[in-house]
Amino acid sequence: LVEDGTLVRGQGETITFSVTDGGASILVSYTGVLPDLFGEGEGMVGTGRYVDGVFQASEILARHDETYMPAEVIDALKDQGVYQDPNG
Repeated sequence: LVEDGTLVRGQGETITFSVTDGGASILVSYTGVLPDLFGEGEGMVGTGRYVDGVFQASEILARHDETYMPAEVIDALKDQGVYQDPNG
């Protein structure tokens, strides 16, 4: 989830925020237009790379609920070897 109170809009279209799994948090930086459903306290999926302690997102997708994930994200996670089926 996007942590409440962490969304900061920088110069131009650069945005930073933190995401959490309820335990650990990571800082995310993204340059671009965010999806309409994106917001603090909401789920999101990002693709990109981890550089110097910051996840540099190249794409941000808003999540609809805990289980929904677009097919292209599932494919990308499978390609990276990190996909875990939520149904076991």
